[in-house]
Amino acid sequence: MNAPTFDALIQSAAERFRGAGVPDARQNAVMLMLGVSGTARAALIAAGPSPVPEAVRDRFEAGVARRLAREPLQHILGTTGFYGLDILTDARALVPRPDSELIVETALALLPAGEGVQVADLGTGTGCLLAAILANVPAARGIGVEASPQAAGLARENFQRLGLAARASVFEGRWSAWTGWGEADLIVSNPPYIPTGILESLAPEVKDHDPAAALDGGADGLEAYREIIGLARQGMKRGAPLILEIGHDQREAVMNLLAGAGFAEMGHSADLGGNDRCVWGRAS
Repeated sequence: MNAPTFDALIQSAAERFRGAGVPDARQNAVMLMLGVSGTARAALIAAGPSPVPEAVRDRFEAGVARRLAREPLQHILGTTGFYGLDILTDARALVPRPDSELIVETALALLPAGEGVQVADLGTGTGCLLAAILANVPAARGIGVEASPQAAGLARENFQRLGLAARASVFEGRWSAWTGWGEADLIVSNPPYIPTGILESLAPEVKDHDPAAALDGGADGLEAYREIIGLARQGMKRGAPLILEIGHDQREAVMNLLAGAGFAEMGHSADLGGNDRCVWGRAS
């Protein structure tokens, strides 16, 4: 019996993914093959009619089984791209999402110029936001604040792997215990913002594989924003920007919290899908 070709395996996987309700079935199958074969996309297209080596086939089928169980593709591959960086990704922290790149773009636009600028990332998770900012601002230093020891370890691994360990550190603890508020020239955060009552309705990739603490924003989804903005009002450096990722329907509520805490020069931006995704203001 002839070994299956790359094209045949990808097509078969895509059909199985569709049957299991996996979104973007064809893209998932292609990305999985690229990951397990170590092949560039152009080379994979050229290899389409060729038989797949047995070792690659075994890895691919193992990955297909995991994806059919709705494990995130990023966990299966072990990394994901974020703002041009290759970020280690597993069940210890929230999977970085393309929409969050807007937070990085906003931070780069608002970050003060000069040597020794300090950036903080509250609830850093994988460290993707802080890593992307520091990778684009060689004069900056940063700290990721993370209450989960598992996520803190993952962030440290990413900073080391990306050559940022000399400029990026991790404070392991809650942001209420962190004492660096007054030293930061800019603070970013992608806090938990999903209302508790709708967590069960999320996709299995999120509900069953992202840490619940990184998702659950309390009864109205605003619990973390109230805490962060309250702490920022007390401790942030005057004029320093606070940049927050938000859910698509939270812009007005979070901007009202910022205004009520005396923040000035507020603004907001939408992601590529047209959804509100980012708000900011300067401490005053």
